[in-house]
Amino acid sequence: MADTLFDAYLPLVLWTGLGLIAFRFVPQALPRLFGRSLYWVGVPWQILALARQTDYAQTLELAPAVTIAALVLGLLLAWVSLQMYQRWLARLPSSDSPQCSQREALPMPLLFMPAGESAIALDTTLPNNLTQTRLNRSQRGSFILAATIGNTGFVGLGLVPALIHPSALGWAVFYSVTHNIIGTYGIGVFLASYYGRSQQQNHWFVQLRDVLTVPSLWAFALGSSTRSVALPEPAEQVLHASLWFVIPGAFLLMGMRLSQLHGWKSIQTALPPTLLKMVILPLAVGLGTTLLRLPGDARLALVLMSGMPSAFAGLILAEEYELDRELIASSIALSTIALLFTIPLWLFFFK
Repeated sequence: MADTLFDAYLPLVLWTGLGLIAFRFVPQALPRLFGRSLYWVGVPWQILALARQTDYAQTLELAPAVTIAALVLGLLLAWVSLQMYQRWLARLPSSDSPQCSQREALPMPLLFMPAGESAIALDTTLPNNLTQTRLNRSQRGSFILAATIGNTGFVGLGLVPALIHPSALGWAVFYSVTHNIIGTYGIGVFLASYYGRSQQQNHWFVQLRDVLTVPSLWAFALGSSTRSVALPEPAEQVLHASLWFVIPGAFLLMGMRLSQLHGWKSIQTALPPTLLKMVILPLAVGLGTTLLRLPGDARLALVLMSGMPSAFAGLILAEEYELDRELIASSIALSTIALLFTIPLWLFFFK
């Protein structure tokens, strides 16, 4: 298991570290352009290749049902936790205190401001004892996304096959596909569109339009419907080459965003969604599949997939819909580190 984790995390550390360094030398607008390129081209390219090469015929129908149940449970837990977290913030120094009055007189820190007015520059001018008393709209959207949407593709399908019996691989693949289509690019896009727009711009048909125009959904439909169509060898090689570009690109983008974190202040808000995503949700899936009497490796596959770190796709959605990138990046960093400790736990309890 140690060798498997090392092989999986080597590219993550390498490319993320390169992104941390590169951000100092590139224009500040580049990460957003990079994220939108992944959203419109990179991720659909990777999903098209995955859809064409995956055989779902032998996969039990219970896998997508468990995936959808996990997504719904994750949403409910995230919403409840968000309300509790905001109530906790409200108990901090009251709005009529001199400290909070001074805080409210200053704008909320924003990313990608002009030179000299960056989020870090604004925030470091504030006294350490001043505390934000309410999450803004974009932060609330990022909070729910980070707690609900997991990295079942890049990290999940890279780790889980080595940890389960080959007969249970179909469960992991079907979980990943269902999670990406219904979760990341269905529910995720709906939430990002809702929280990334002002109240005046929000209408149900706007969110529906955004979901139906997600390029990854069309890529999956195209890939699934053309599985029996043989492509010329050069075209197949181009499709499979997506792994060489999309995954490093996602890691680079994460590194660029992590370079903007402000230490503990950036990590603090990411703790609740990380706890939900990495501990509570997979534990609930494990208990539920135990009650359903699933075979050991099938159960373990679903638990491991539900306990994957917050998705890089959340960062891509944050770029596309102007959500809080910092909270998403912090959650990705925390949950990725937590994965090293949670996988041995799930192997011990559910294998």
